[in-house]
Amino acid sequence: MILVDTSVWIDFLTGANSRGRHTLHRLIEEEEDISITEIILTEVLQGIKEDKEFIAVRDSLMEFPIHATKGIETYLKAAGIYRDCRKKGKTIRKTVDCVIAAICIEYNLILFHNDSDFDRIRECTGLKVLRA
Repeated sequence: MILVDTSVWIDFLTGANSRGRHTLHRLIEEEEDISITEIILTEVLQGIKEDKEFIAVRDSLMEFPIHATKGIETYLKAAGIYRDCRKKGKTIRKTVDCVIAAICIEYNLILFHNDSDFDRIRECTGLKVLRA
């Protein structure tokens, strides 16, 4: 299963002429198994200004499987990811990216993204990625 990061959803929803948007469109058309996390749902929805669009996007995203954290275990895993990257000289800018990566590793998901933090995390962990 592919977990689609906020960085790709933003391009998709804004109609950006990007490889990520085109790939996500193809994945949806081909009915590939794609999913999101609770935090990605939050990140995507918080950027929507208009109420009608908010409701439409919320309802559409809620159709996909939503992976939750496994409680404290996920957050401990995220801290470990951050620390492992630092030990290898790679600084992760956003804690939330470590949490998303931890969820992907826990559920054995492939992360579809357009965020350099995830490339750094992949270099330090077993994170599987599909780069936009």
